[in-house]
Amino acid sequence: MLSDKSFPVIEATLPLVGSRIGEITPKFYARLFAAHPELLDGLFSRSNQRNGNQQQALAGSIAAFATHLVNNPGTLPETVLARIAHRHASLGITEPQYQVVYEHLFAAIAEDLAEVITPEIAEAWTEVYWLMADALIKLEKGLYAAQANGTMWSPWRVAAKTAAGTGSMTFILEPADDTPITSALPGQYVSVKVALPDGLRQVRQYSLSGDAGTSRSFTTKKDDGGEVSPVLHNNVQVGDILEISNPYGEITLKDGEGPVVLASAGIGCTPTASILRSLAETGSDRQVLVLHAESDLESWALRSQMTDDVERLDGADLQLWLERPVAGAREGFMSLREVDLPANASLYLCGPLPSPRRGYPGQAARPAHASDGTPVIVWPKRRRLPGS
Repeated sequence: MLSDKSFPVIEATLPLVGSRIGEITPKFYARLFAAHPELLDGLFSRSNQRNGNQQQALAGSIAAFATHLVNNPGTLPETVLARIAHRHASLGITEPQYQVVYEHLFAAIAEDLAEVITPEIAEAWTEVYWLMADALIKLEKGLYAAQANGTMWSPWRVAAKTAAGTGSMTFILEPADDTPITSALPGQYVSVKVALPDGLRQVRQYSLSGDAGTSRSFTTKKDDGGEVSPVLHNNVQVGDILEISNPYGEITLKDGEGPVVLASAGIGCTPTASILRSLAETGSDRQVLVLHAESDLESWALRSQMTDDVERLDGADLQLWLERPVAGAREGFMSLREVDLPANASLYLCGPLPSPRRGYPGQAARPAHASDGTPVIVWPKRRRLPGS
């Protein structure tokens, strides 16, 4: 918790720092990469640096953490910290890197707020940073210790590469060495490191879309304007070796007997498909409601897998929304207001973020709670790295 000395300082300066952090973070990254250009090779996303997403993630995580400390004294935002810790662990973030970030971030803050910053303000925000950093370091150490190996990256061979709907591809991998394999949980993801044509290595996180356990398969949609997915789709071939992280992700299928609702849109079906596969493989007798939205039927990346698994479960039902509908599907975007959700269900949602104007094709609604007050568990569509 914040000290009595720092609390009023953070409370008073949070609006100012919050309003300026969007300008502070570009200066921070410019300083960081000038001093450590190697961090762009296999750690930070070059694309996210160009479009500003990485800066927004850092700004959001720090501001949200400080706001929580002010509004909820004596507590930490456990859910937010867990999500960030899993992202960090999937990239192999280490404790010394927090010191590197601190040095360049606070140099940028001092530069941007030179006219107003005082030693008291700098000390209070330093306390905020290290409260967050120390909490994350502790969580990440636990995540690393829980793995079956102490290796950040392991070589996996592409055993199969198959088209999965319009513009998507499924990669099935097999281990290329004897590194012990951590058993993945349904809904988790792995980081995939890919060498780009200019020699720079970039990392992206992909949900495991098939069986959980020690198998590894992921499905990705090609982004023609991206850096990594075009290389995976166009250049990576069967027999090639990919560097893969251990599995991470805090949003997984929870044990229980109550109903499960899996709602997805577009390529957001990958983690829900993994959960559905796990339920089918274990012969679960839980009530399962699968909701999916797409622009058209041919674009549904995991159509065969998901429909087959629904058929295998006596208690499963599938509802589909299509912009270009076929018989048995609803037309337009998904709205959970149209669905009779079972009481006391565990709800998992994954889909595109809303557009300010009209949304994305196949956009899933994202309520905060179900009608009975049950919290909804939501994956982000893209795996960003808050705090980096």
